[in-house]
Amino acid sequence: MAKVIALLLLGAMIVHLIRPLGLPGLRKRGDFWKIALVALFIMMLTVLIRP
Repeated sequence: MAKVIALLLLGAMIVHLIRPLGLPGLRKRGDFWKIALVALFIMMLTVLIRP
């Protein structure tokens, strides 16, 4: 499951670099790093939850 989430977020980052998503806080191409921060947070949360 973690690999699927990672691939989806990586895909979102690539799409955002090509054409900005237009979501609040993600209106410029340079905002792709915010998606990376969310991905890092989700991965850390997954590691903490897994037994």
